[in-house]
Amino acid sequence: MKKPKEMKRYCPYCRKHTTHKVAANKKKAASSLTRGSKYRARMRGQARGIGNLGRYSKPAVTKFKRTGKKTTKKTDIRYECKECKKMHMQSKGIRAKKMEFV
Repeated sequence: MKKPKEMKRYCPYCRKHTTHKVAANKKKAASSLTRGSKYRARMRGQARGIGNLGRYSKPAVTKFKRTGKKTTKKTDIRYECKECKKMHMQSKGIRAKKMEFV
């Protein structure tokens, strides 16, 4: 995926269209302490393995296990306003194998 190094975009801080510097950030791995993590769920007693004393209360592991890993990651593009020097992110990532700034 090719993107220009600079582009005109709306700056939510200046509240007008200004020139922005485009940069890509690396996606960070999910932490074990994030709100929806399995570890926190286990601490609260809401993850698998609790309920009905093991009498088939939960579906088989193969039912909910992730079947195939995605080959691409969503892009994490940040835009830095040239006027106020504030940075904001794009609203949603686009799946792409490679990011290139032209």
